[in-house]
Amino acid sequence: MQVYLVGGAVRDEFLGIPHRERDWCVVGAQPTELEAQGYQRVGKDFPVFLHPETKEEYALARTERKTAPGYHGFEFDCSTDVSIEEDLERRDLTINAIAKDGEGNVIDPYGGLADIESRTLRHVSGAFVEDPVRILRVARFAARFHELGFTVADETLELMRSMVAAGEVDALVADRVWKETELALAGNNARVYFEVLRECGGLRVLLPEVDALFGVPQPERWHPEIDTGLHVMMVIEQAERLSDDLEVRFAALTHDLGKGTTAKRDLPSHPGHEIRGCKLIRKMAERLPVPNACRDLGLVVAEFHTHCHRALELRPKTILKVLEKTDAFRRPGRFDQFLIACEADARGRAGLENRRYEQAGYFRGAFAAASSIDAATIARETDDRKIPAAIHSARKQAISEFVRRYERSA
Repeated sequence: MQVYLVGGAVRDEFLGIPHRERDWCVVGAQPTELEAQGYQRVGKDFPVFLHPETKEEYALARTERKTAPGYHGFEFDCSTDVSIEEDLERRDLTINAIAKDGEGNVIDPYGGLADIESRTLRHVSGAFVEDPVRILRVARFAARFHELGFTVADETLELMRSMVAAGEVDALVADRVWKETELALAGNNARVYFEVLRECGGLRVLLPEVDALFGVPQPERWHPEIDTGLHVMMVIEQAERLSDDLEVRFAALTHDLGKGTTAKRDLPSHPGHEIRGCKLIRKMAERLPVPNACRDLGLVVAEFHTHCHRALELRPKTILKVLEKTDAFRRPGRFDQFLIACEADARGRAGLENRRYEQAGYFRGAFAAASSIDAATIARETDDRKIPAAIHSARKQAISEFVRRYERSA
């Protein structure tokens, strides 16, 4: 029995970055041997074991054979004569197909070290086409390692295109699509993830609402970049600068989905895109397991981001309407996320990335003023049926006073 360190830990060591976890490959062993040593079996499709002390994963070396379309259509061979080279051959990218033995010797049969040196994401073998999840993984690795200068090899990108054309991507399960997308949004350079998917044709299949935005024009006065898809990618970049919250980044991705369905006669304007966008977000959330918090913030931002941009033009009653519609009084934390997403939208425009977004501070001031009223006293001194109207009136008055103070100080 031989044990090898494999995968991300080896790759990250040669990249000079901290590794998150260690994975091990066991060659020449049977499941009973590991179980006898106290390893706990956890794998369903093939034998994976947890170390009795470190709880790190140890997988038996295996080969696999495609038997059906999609992610689960595989048969595995985990016999004792499977070599480490054979196990590495089934992996997705050469940079992930490097191993180290117990003596520190490097096993690199597929040129992973050379591709680390050249900053290339390249598939290991033709077996790459058998697993459509690898398209998502390549796109995510491209985003994750973008700052290190990694790009996708031309031949790998072409292979990904052929997989999309063959319908392999259609077989991806919704859970896996969202999981990889969520990981991309939670990391850095998420726009690269979506751009790689678009370049291979996968975005059109997996996230058609986003793909439809590319090539759609907007008024150059407000959007010097013109293209809606490019704008959304820029908004994602700004969201990453402003917040680590997944919900904010999802809202950045989806805030302008409605522009992909604007009638050609209306272009480059987009009347009513806010409500159309909400319908598309709901449709996406029904198709994919998008967390409710992401969906709900996405809906709020899609519907009211243009109100936020016009904050200084709004009358007090309209400001209060936005506060109520966005549920700011009950969910102030989400309202702050709303303002951050709106700021990302305002900055996600060519040449305007560092603009001052006064509207967010203005809305925060109006919200603080409306929240300062003594609702409990109003409730005690008002007939039960008139309490909501009385609180609404007091909040409106407080916002009016805030607006007057703001205008005097401007």
